[in-house]
Amino acid sequence: MKLSPGDAIAEIGASSPGPGVGAFFDLDGTLIDGFTVAAHIGDRIRRRQAGIGELLGVIEAALRYRLGRVEFEQLVVRAAGYLRGESIAELDELGMRLFVERVAPRIYSHMREIVQAHQERGHTVVLSSSAFSIHVLPVARFLGITNVQCNHFELDDQQRLTGAMVKPVVWGATKAAAVERFCADNGVALQSSYFYADGAEDAASMSLVGCPRPVNPRSGLAAAAAAHGWPVMCLASGRRGPVRTLRYLAKHVRRDNQGDTD
Repeated sequence: MKLSPGDAIAEIGASSPGPGVGAFFDLDGTLIDGFTVAAHIGDRIRRRQAGIGELLGVIEAALRYRLGRVEFEQLVVRAAGYLRGESIAELDELGMRLFVERVAPRIYSHMREIVQAHQERGHTVVLSSSAFSIHVLPVARFLGITNVQCNHFELDDQQRLTGAMVKPVVWGATKAAAVERFCADNGVALQSSYFYADGAEDAASMSLVGCPRPVNPRSGLAAAAAAHGWPVMCLASGRRGPVRTLRYLAKHVRRDNQGDTD
């Protein structure tokens, strides 16, 4: 079943008002067109902070993840390892700059309207993402979302990255557990709540709420939506999928090695 953005907004307008209704939003591929981490890696390549070894490591880990040979937690820990020793304050500044330059223009206008529709009904809006805090928080601030679930870097006493992640890593079942715990702690009724996402890893979270809303679902989530009868929103998109993103980054490496600073 298809759900247009206009119908989604009308549905929200007719829903019960107040903070007892939750509206959970995934970030990459749901609120924005693409992947926030790609903007960060691309920036490291353009500034020659990342060499070919790092890029190949990211590509290898991503492909192994897609083939089911590595867990998501291993993937994010590997990514965090490349930033070991960096200042979290400087990375937060970088995240804001990348948001302004690269991410903000890719926020889906229809999804921004849906966020606003929930806020106008007084719903408890949550940005629930497996992305890093430096990428998630600028989006949350821009959209006026104060409740955030995301992954955080482990820091040492000097507020520098250790190369590890704060456990548990937010993804799949652990994200669903975080959603369930948030609702219990904040008086939010799961059966009245909404969850917007594009990937099969969020099917567990969607199964918890009364109003699961797949957005441009990838194949796994599309199959789950069809099986459960979840209404699907399809937004016009020129986004790069994971494979196209890796090709895009590899292209930047070749160009930079040829002296093109982009």
